[in-house]
This record gives sequence, C-alpha cells and structure tokens, in this order.
Amino acid sequence: MSALAGKTAVVTGSSRGVGAATAKLLAAEGANVVINYRQKAPRANKVVAEIEAAGGKAVAVGADLTTAEGLEALMSAAIESFGGLDLLVLNASGGMEKDLGEDYAMRLNRDAQVAALEAGLAHLPAGGRVVFVTSHQAHFIDDVETMPEYEQVARSKRAGETALTERLPEMRDKGVTFVVVSGDMIEGTVTATLLDRARPGALEQRREAAGKLYSVEEFAAEVAKMATADVETGHVELVGGADDFLARTQG
Repeated sequence: MSALAGKTAVVTGSSRGVGAATAKLLAAEGANVVINYRQKAPRANKVVAEIEAAGGKAVAVGADLTTAEGLEALMSAAIESFGGLDLLVLNASGGMEKDLGEDYAMRLNRDAQVAALEAGLAHLPAGGRVVFVTSHQAHFIDDVETMPEYEQVARSKRAGETALTERLPEMRDKGVTFVVVSGDMIEGTVTATLLDRARPGALEQRREAAGKLYSVEEFAAEVAKMATADVETGHVELVGGADDFLARTQG
C-alpha cells in the first residue's frame, strides 16, 4: 500500500501546470487532494474531475494565498473535507504579473509561503511533510545571475526558501519534515513561455546548458516523489540542469 493512501495533501497553485500534475500523481497514490486556485475555478474543477474519474478524491478551493482568509479557507477545506492534513506542497509562485503591484512577487513568494507554513503547522501531525517547489534560477540567485526579466521573481523565491528554512527548528519540534525541490526551466510552463517571449532563445539556451529540460509531468513526478522520500529534513532535491549552476557557483 502506498505511504500516501488515506493521507490528505494541500497543493497550492494546483489548477494548472506542475501543481495540477503533482496533485494528480498524489491522488493516484491514494492521497485526498485539496486543489488550490486564485481565480480560474473551471480550470481547478477540471483537475478535480480528472482525479475523481481516475478513482481519486479531491476538492477545489479558491484562495488568495496572500490573505489570511485565503489560507484559512485552504486549510479548513482539508480538515472539513478529509479530516486532517498530512502534506503541504508549496507550489504556487508568481511575480511576472503586471497588474498586482510591484511588491507582489515578494508578498506571494516569501510572505505567503511563510504564512502558509504557519497555517499548515497548526494542523500537520508528527510525520507530516512540507515540500517547497522552486527553480534553480531562484535557488542559486545569490551566486548565479539570471535573466533581468526573472530576477525579481528569483530573488523573492530565494527569500521564501530562506525564510522557510529558518523555520526548520519549529518544524522539527512538531515532527514535521521539510524538503525543497528545485528545477531548471520547465518545458510548457507559463513562466518559461513568458521568459522565452521576453528574451527569444532563452529556452533553447537553457536546453543546451542543461542537456535536457524537464516537461511539466516529469518535474511533477520528482515533486510527488519527494512527498514521501526518505531524506533528512531540510534536504534540497536538485532536478535537472543543476551541474551547470553548481559549476558556475564555483567559478
């Protein structure tokens, strides 16, 4: 029997892309999944329908993670629908939007991540896990330059990772483990498409440097794997293309 059978997972930003693919994989392993969206309810409901059609269990919750009300609604849905919370996947990110304010990247990628952790820790039991999803461009930003168009997002996501890692003692006290999953640019994601549009050839350049870029489904499989992987708390799983970044940190 899967280690996730009967467990409940909240996956932020899971109405599309890596979040949706991760949620489907977790559900296929027997987890009850809370799908989170900010605006697009039909898209989230489609993910729920696909999970249910495959025999899984899921609910969709509209929640703005930058508000306390949104986070409360998300965690409450896990408790009310499935009786608990065992896994929190912090996948939601953003900051390239033009209409949400100059500070939106930091509010979402750092402040909301910490607030989501705090909201989750109120319910996660000993043995629970938190997974934070990030990019190599963010994880290595202090040592490796990224494209100017992505720098604000990268620095805010790195700030989020740092702030979450600083809470490791609190998580240890509760018996909750924490894992970071960092990936290169992902084929087919909105971020990769926007960056390639802003800087034509950026995607091909990363393909050449990394040797291969993961698809949404391939990267989601790595995220889902880290939900139950036997690793030390605080572990950082580098997925695809990391050798290039590591070499540049030493250069």
